[in-house]
Amino acid sequence: MLPALLLLAGVPAAAQEGAQVERRHVGNRVTESVPEIPADLLARLNRYQNTRGASVAGWTADGCLLIGTRFAETTQAHRVCEPMGMREQLTFEPERIGLGDIAPAGSGLDGFVYSRDLGGDEFWQLFWYDLGSREATLLTDGARSRNQGALFSRDGGRLAYSSTARNGTDTDVWLMDLATRQARPVVTEGGNWNAEDFSPDGSRMLVTRYVSINESYPGEVDLASGALRMLPVDGEKAGFGGFRYAPDGKGVFYVSDEPVDGAAQEFRTLRYHVPGSAPRIVSGHIPWDVRGFEISDDGRHLAYATNEDGIAKLHLLRLPGLEPVALPDLPVGVFGGASFSPDGGKLALSLNTATSPSDVYVVDIQARSLERWTRSEVGGLPVDGFVEPALVRYPTFDEVDGAARTIPAFYYRPKAPAPAGGYPVVVSIHGGPEGQALPVFNPSFQFLANELGIAVLVPNVRGSSGYGKSYLLLDNAMLREDSVKDIGALLAWIGEQPELDSERIGVSGGSYGGYMVLASLMHYSDRIRAGIDIVGISHFGTFLQNTEDYRRDLRRAEYGDERDPEIAAFFDRVSPLTNAERITTPLFVAQGRNDPRVPYTEAEQIVEAVRGNGQPVWFLMFDDEGHGFAKKSNSDYFGAAAMLFWQRFLLDGEASTGD
Repeated sequence: MLPALLLLAGVPAAAQEGAQVERRHVGNRVTESVPEIPADLLARLNRYQNTRGASVAGWTADGCLLIGTRFAETTQAHRVCEPMGMREQLTFEPERIGLGDIAPAGSGLDGFVYSRDLGGDEFWQLFWYDLGSREATLLTDGARSRNQGALFSRDGGRLAYSSTARNGTDTDVWLMDLATRQARPVVTEGGNWNAEDFSPDGSRMLVTRYVSINESYPGEVDLASGALRMLPVDGEKAGFGGFRYAPDGKGVFYVSDEPVDGAAQEFRTLRYHVPGSAPRIVSGHIPWDVRGFEISDDGRHLAYATNEDGIAKLHLLRLPGLEPVALPDLPVGVFGGASFSPDGGKLALSLNTATSPSDVYVVDIQARSLERWTRSEVGGLPVDGFVEPALVRYPTFDEVDGAARTIPAFYYRPKAPAPAGGYPVVVSIHGGPEGQALPVFNPSFQFLANELGIAVLVPNVRGSSGYGKSYLLLDNAMLREDSVKDIGALLAWIGEQPELDSERIGVSGGSYGGYMVLASLMHYSDRIRAGIDIVGISHFGTFLQNTEDYRRDLRRAEYGDERDPEIAAFFDRVSPLTNAERITTPLFVAQGRNDPRVPYTEAEQIVEAVRGNGQPVWFLMFDDEGHGFAKKSNSDYFGAAAMLFWQRFLLDGEASTGD
């Protein structure tokens, strides 16, 4: 990575000079100006920081469930073999692991693939875990390549995955023979490619090339010859969300927002296509995005999930006729990881609600029943004390069809009565920018509401996914600051709510949300009391120069190409670094040293620039973290420092603090 580019054109000299502060190194932690965390705050936080969840990866051959959960520092693989049964820990890696594909039942293999990086650098290596021997074996090169998306063939003899091993920049599709452990690239067209599915007979593979959230291209590889055939895309370009062969291997199921009969589509629908006929729109009656689907190994059922205003809905179809199958009532929330049992009779999924962490549930299809398999800890806190958010919509600056456009937001209102001046407010802004804030369990939000009496507002500003293609495109390239104006509109809305204190508003966000924090402070420092930027972008030009090679073109598709003089000038106009003198509120910047997405230099340069403005600036960096904080001790320290920051600058309104 390049060093921090502090003396950038347009950065005020006074801001560039900054104030000299002591940098403290304690083990893996670097801090500047962060005070010692009071013992009483740590005690109050303790139970909230000891909540945990469980997510399902799938079924093992013996009918057990493979799940991911954390009992020590990082998330590891566990096995649960009966409802509410013991969680047997399988992996004991020092780093967080990602659970990949499980060997197919009947393949003769008994195990699964998982990924692991070093210190959050995201150069994941793939490992095979054998459930018989309880040994893990490295599958990939162990060098500086990035490997992900492991996918077994139906017979378990081959493993497909995406890798940058060829040149470090392009993400190719590789194929490994598991008997010999020999691997070769099968798609080397350049760009970002993913393996989607093996055909039932193993002769072909569906692949996609991802350009941006709005643009992907599907193809099919003949594995014997290596020939790649690109599949037609209706319209100029479209977004896709998965491809799977139908059980008979003749047709394909996929998710797309391609035009239908020439008419543009706002949402992604589930479709079924047999070559030589028109695609069948399976979920066209639902005016929301399909987020994913799964087909049972026995070919009898297909399950798919829709995202309806931030709430997940599960749908089950009987194949091949696509008849709806009745399901038991599911708790209202967000779910993922749907996986059919080897015999196709059960469907496991992870379910998360605003008042409970993720846990694993199993649907018995024939009995139409729902059974809970895990019950995760909530730190001994009373569940009925958690705050459930309300969905609100507030008007913003522009119009749609002659009426004010509204922005959706989740509102966590403290249960205690509002004080005389109203609740202080923290606005939490999601990353992406194509992400979507969902009403999931967040212990930090619960602590803010229940312990500090702070209301939390979580908006899905323009550019968020889940609300249609038009909404998704509203912040691209030169429209970047329109999403910041949505935060300005939220500040105005807060001022109109009698129970909210418009004089005490803080903003927080991570990744692109970190940029939104800095940009909001740049435009609205007179209306925002304090801000926390986590792994955020401070200048789009330096970000694109320093992000890892394999990510650069993907991000240019969203933000613009910094090599274009017009785009470069636009970046200078809108980036917080070149407007640092306008950020005149207390700021806390937190970062991982190994972040491959938003390099640590983005954090260091904004801290240096803003520190010259006379307001407190706290800085925190972990040497063993990347894009976020995966290790419990690090996450706990940051969480405690963040709460102290809100106490001092949002609740108490202190103007300064010692080193």
